[in-house]
Amino acid sequence: MKTTIVKMDEDNIDFKNIMQAGEIIRQGGLVAFPTETVYGLGADAYNAKAAEKIYAAKGRPSDNPLIVHICYMQDLEQIAAYVPKEAKLLAKAFWPGPLTMILRKQKQVPDEITGGMDTVAVRMPSNEIALALIRAGGGFVAAPSANTSGRPSPTNAAHVYEDLQGRIPMIIDGGQVGIGIESTIIDLTETVPMVLRPGYITMEMLQNVIGTVTCDPALLTEASIKKPKAPGMKYKHYAPKAQMVLVEGDTSQVISKIKELAKQAALNGKQVGIIGTKETIDCYEQGLVLSVGERQDEETIAHNLYKILREFDKSDVDIIYAECFFQLQMGRAIMNRMLKAAGHQIIQVT
Repeated sequence: MKTTIVKMDEDNIDFKNIMQAGEIIRQGGLVAFPTETVYGLGADAYNAKAAEKIYAAKGRPSDNPLIVHICYMQDLEQIAAYVPKEAKLLAKAFWPGPLTMILRKQKQVPDEITGGMDTVAVRMPSNEIALALIRAGGGFVAAPSANTSGRPSPTNAAHVYEDLQGRIPMIIDGGQVGIGIESTIIDLTETVPMVLRPGYITMEMLQNVIGTVTCDPALLTEASIKKPKAPGMKYKHYAPKAQMVLVEGDTSQVISKIKELAKQAALNGKQVGIIGTKETIDCYEQGLVLSVGERQDEETIAHNLYKILREFDKSDVDIIYAECFFQLQMGRAIMNRMLKAAGHQIIQVT
């Protein structure tokens, strides 16, 4: 299969190519497209066979549910069997935007979309290209991230092409995404709303709108063995090809420990990668050292994380040592991704 790339931006949408992409989706095919979070791999949300194509293209386990993307607020009621007041308040506050809500699904939503569960994940992206494609594709587009399952999510079209060339017919190149990590996911089918995946919309922001919100205890620990209710809960995600180890503690001690580990790894003949910040990268003398940005600039760290993990893949490093970022407002989201990328390998230094 030949993969065609078409370029456009939000201020100059190529509607001829959007209509062509929408027709691919209507006919049961797949199209990769930009959102404000990461690139998605879209299919008709009401077409079970199209959903199966997503799983096949990505190599994704079929019990890992997909997110249904909509383009009009009123369409939520066509996907969800019941829309609680909390969902309406959150939609008013954060849609279009990087928030996914889990609700009880309508019967017509295929089980292939929801991983066989009676709940469905729904969001309305804010990216204008994404919204145009959803409209052209019939109004309901199921889309996980447009990458090979388990790899770092794609934040530009080149990442998508690297993973999925020859597997999908079209990639819409809308440039570099804005946020760089996936949407926040909140489960509104629980007695108390629960965050299942942290993101740009923080727990504090959610609480300001609907009151008490809990956090899945598995977010910063090993993934649950239970059937995943949302993308990213069960399987290893976001991982580079190299082994990755996180080092957490006081900054000076973290630097010393990473230098020690890097030196030992190099003596053992391994190519070393190090993830630091603008403030710390000059402290390291060993290996390929990359900065995710300034430590206090959480949005830049989130924006750069997946890009840096993919840069390490191109350099053929054997092991990556990374500083941690627990202290930031978005730290829960950033560390959730880093822990999954590292397979929860973390060294505490005191």
